[in-house]
Amino acid sequence: MTIRSPIDPLRPPFAPKLGAIAALLAACGAAQAQVAPPEPAASAPAQRLQRVEVTGSAIKRIAAEGALPVQVLNRNDIVKAGVTAAAELMATVSSMSNALTDGVSIGTGGFRDQMGFNSANLRGLGTSSTLVLLNGRRMANFASPGDDNGVDLNNIPAAAIERVEVLLDGASAIYGTDAIGGVVNFITRKDYQGVQLDVYAGKSGEGGAGKRTASIAAGHGDLARDGFNVMGVLDIQKTGALRTSQRDFISDLRIPERLPHLLSSAGFPGNIRLSSDQRDYLIDQGFSIGGRPISTRTINLSAPGCQPPHTLYLPAGIGGVDGCTYDYMRDLELYPKTDKGSFLGRGVLKLGERHEAFVEAAYTRSKSWYVGTSNRIDADLDVSLIPQLAATGLGDALPDDRLITVRTRMLEAGPRASELISTGSRVVVGMTGSLGSWDYDWGFNHSVNRVSDRDVRGYLPEDATMAAYADGRLNPFGPSSAEGLAFLRDNNINQEVRRARGTMDSLDVKATRGLMPLGGGDLALALGAELRREKSTSAASDLLISDNILGDSSPGDAQFSNHSRKVWAAYGELLAPITKQWELQFALRHDHYQKIGATTNPKIGLRYAPMDQLTFRASAGTGFRAPSMNDLYRSVKVSETATLPDPVCMRENANDLGFCANNWETRTYSNANLKPEKSRQFSIGMLADPTPQWSVGLDYWHIEKRDLISTLGDDVILSNLDKYEPLVHRYNENEGLPGCEYDPGDSSICYIELRKENRGRQKASGLDLTLEYRSPAADWGRLGVKLVGTWTLSSKKQTGDGDPYISNLGRFVTDGVVQRWRHRLNIDWSRGPWSVNLANTFYSGYDDQNSAIDTNTGLIVGKNKVKAYSLWDLSGGWDATAALTLRAGVKNLFNTSPPFSNQAYFFISGYDPSYTDPRGRFFYLSAQYRFK
Repeated sequence: MTIRSPIDPLRPPFAPKLGAIAALLAACGAAQAQVAPPEPAASAPAQRLQRVEVTGSAIKRIAAEGALPVQVLNRNDIVKAGVTAAAELMATVSSMSNALTDGVSIGTGGFRDQMGFNSANLRGLGTSSTLVLLNGRRMANFASPGDDNGVDLNNIPAAAIERVEVLLDGASAIYGTDAIGGVVNFITRKDYQGVQLDVYAGKSGEGGAGKRTASIAAGHGDLARDGFNVMGVLDIQKTGALRTSQRDFISDLRIPERLPHLLSSAGFPGNIRLSSDQRDYLIDQGFSIGGRPISTRTINLSAPGCQPPHTLYLPAGIGGVDGCTYDYMRDLELYPKTDKGSFLGRGVLKLGERHEAFVEAAYTRSKSWYVGTSNRIDADLDVSLIPQLAATGLGDALPDDRLITVRTRMLEAGPRASELISTGSRVVVGMTGSLGSWDYDWGFNHSVNRVSDRDVRGYLPEDATMAAYADGRLNPFGPSSAEGLAFLRDNNINQEVRRARGTMDSLDVKATRGLMPLGGGDLALALGAELRREKSTSAASDLLISDNILGDSSPGDAQFSNHSRKVWAAYGELLAPITKQWELQFALRHDHYQKIGATTNPKIGLRYAPMDQLTFRASAGTGFRAPSMNDLYRSVKVSETATLPDPVCMRENANDLGFCANNWETRTYSNANLKPEKSRQFSIGMLADPTPQWSVGLDYWHIEKRDLISTLGDDVILSNLDKYEPLVHRYNENEGLPGCEYDPGDSSICYIELRKENRGRQKASGLDLTLEYRSPAADWGRLGVKLVGTWTLSSKKQTGDGDPYISNLGRFVTDGVVQRWRHRLNIDWSRGPWSVNLANTFYSGYDDQNSAIDTNTGLIVGKNKVKAYSLWDLSGGWDATAALTLRAGVKNLFNTSPPFSNQAYFFISGYDPSYTDPRGRFFYLSAQYRFK
């Protein structure tokens, strides 16, 4: 993307940007992307152009010279978009794909792995391959152990953001091993003076998900005049929950009709699961339900009435022709209630004319309440507690088979709710200045992330709950007695069950200088080094370890971890403006990871500007992503699949999905013997300013990774048991595994093993396009149009070495999709104190996961094509006075609903929550007042 300099008065708005390809080199804080301290006021009227660092290089140059593949979102872009959080802002970036969001994180009743984590994911290469920086330096990663490794965007102090620079070029050779996909650098306000108050209030058209925010920024001292500056930004945000009952589009998706296999056989009233002998006896006795003789092992005494809208009679559903099917999309939240607060403070002190000392402190706290389905249980009851069955003489006829299993949903206990608190703290102290002919910058960075996961409602002790059903206190078919309701109230679990802490301490130093004049400027050199220590710990409560929380399983003491490692790195960068047209950059970085080994990665960049209006650029380099400590040492994580059928069970039970489709337990294991991922990438592009009003940028990029650190998808394993059967552990396999008590007559799944391995390769390529127009000023105002889009040409990977490549480009595979085309379009109009912005976010359609099963035949249902998703936002601003600015806006102007998807990966069914917004039309007002 073309980088503009806000301080260059000598050029029209779309003058060419003469700069080099990102040959970045900055260890943890090498590229702070900040404007250098202004020169003291001079008597000469000419304005001096300042040297700045832009994400992508450790060497300062005039901003207008930059020609880096960097997308910049400034404060004005953030305000116009009507967003108040870093994760919301990243959703507008076209190069992001498959990021973790609040919708994806809803894990209660489904996935609990890293619940609450909001991440950035450039190119769809994985959260772990995207490096997130704050003011050019690292932050501690999200502490909760899981498959993804990266910074929680909830820990970014959103109100303090001045701009965001998204480097769209792989940068492992410059910033470190986890920047294969690129870098996102959040840059906060600096040298701020005065006081600024901001308030924001928003409400959705159909109710739910309302938002209120307030922030205050204050600063004192002019660094150039007073020799110091202190500033701080405090931000408070509250967002309301959004339940499925508040959205009409949930009904419009027709999930029970389209996706009956993704629903549940545990409803209320509960389904009775008969043994084969019990079923045969009842059939011989002519037992019927609703006047219809039974024929299957799953029956429901309330059928065909069941209990809409959550428990339905769907003969083609997972409950079968004699049972009921539970639509859990009627019993959860789509958007969590959140309380967020953040503070960022910064102080700078001049020490003489050539040195500055600084300290920066940040603290963020994000509390989210994730509300999922009510708990479910397979309760064993004596036949005497079920009058309709007792009357058949079943107990006397089968005295050794009197127990009846009832699969029920505990609606009386309320939906399961978890409280997730993610806190981040960060202190950076350092100095910048000049020594002789060298400019230097050093900093010590202490960063911490803490995660607390608390079960607060709907969780019960499993053994006591089973006993309450067995003795009749709890009723799986209707209202429980007063004693049963008292049991639910008195035994509700409300305690912290998991906690984790991640710490990063680093010391980085960098020095730059000019070496000699060349035809296009000075040959410049940057040298730097970094020392870093990473530590992570996690623990669980005694109750969780006992594996006695209904709906929240545990593998035992494997929940505990305590690991650390040391990393050191050294790097160098050369910037050689050979002529006014040709510029060459070369970077080399060496990283050493304790117990993993060392790597040296080069990067070369080339810029050619044959004329002022045209610039060509290219770069090539290698990358190296060391396995994270979670990959190497994390505790075993117990989770669940989406509702998937077991092929072995289907063969043994006449394709009975009511019994064979379930949320199977998974156990994910780390691997201390993992090798690093390695990559090669290159890009080539051009920037053109054909007229003073038009600017065009186009870049081709290609990235290839090998030795991928990954697990196989649970859907891949179950769909290819000929190859992966050893990863599916069953009760009739006498393997001596904990929690899998051997039963030769039970072939059902105990758990599916997901283990981190180095397997296969991944390739991705595409085009980034930037098209910009800005009209000359006229009586009617000024118009600006800007389109930033990504056209992905290839995105594919292997599930194992030597396996064929599987493409997720325009096709949902295992855990997500990479859309072929994404864009963000902004149309701006301004005249005097008035401004209007119309924005469009667009995602192209794609082939769905298409793993849905026809419950009548057991065959795959007809293929679905997910429609394109296009959201329009409209906002307008008014500068009422020099100090007061008012703004009003509508997000999702046309109230566009998420398109239907039959994906079976996320717990939410009917649509893909990773990129859609279930809030619908959303109105907001904001005001800003500035004191000087």
